[in-house]
Amino acid sequence: MELSVQAAALCVIAALLALVVRRGSPEAALLLTLGATVAVLLSLAGSLKLLMDFLGELVEESGLSKDLFIPLYKTVGIALVVKLGGSLCRDAGESALASVVETAGAVCALLTALPLLRAVLTLLLELMR
Repeated sequence: MELSVQAAALCVIAALLALVVRRGSPEAALLLTLGATVAVLLSLAGSLKLLMDFLGELVEESGLSKDLFIPLYKTVGIALVVKLGGSLCRDAGESALASVVETAGAVCALLTALPLLRAVLTLLLELMR
């Protein structure tokens, strides 16, 4: 909880500063936003490691193949990167680029999830026989 409060505080302060700076220098405001984003992401690195360790333990205890979980992790990663990239594009005033980032992310996520979709299709076909 402490980390979320710190991240929210940093982001709110950066947003307010960017709002003030944007009048004089939109580029500086974007750089300020990027800096705050990087700072928050770096502060989340330790928590992310704990989460990944837990997910690894979950995979081991579930008895399922690790190959089934890898596309899931990649898809979640793609979703996070696309959300961040799209938001940064919108902040820069490039909503068309944000839409392209989101479309590309959706296609990449589906391609990444393809092995899971194939496994589900195979299972359904076996159940129908």
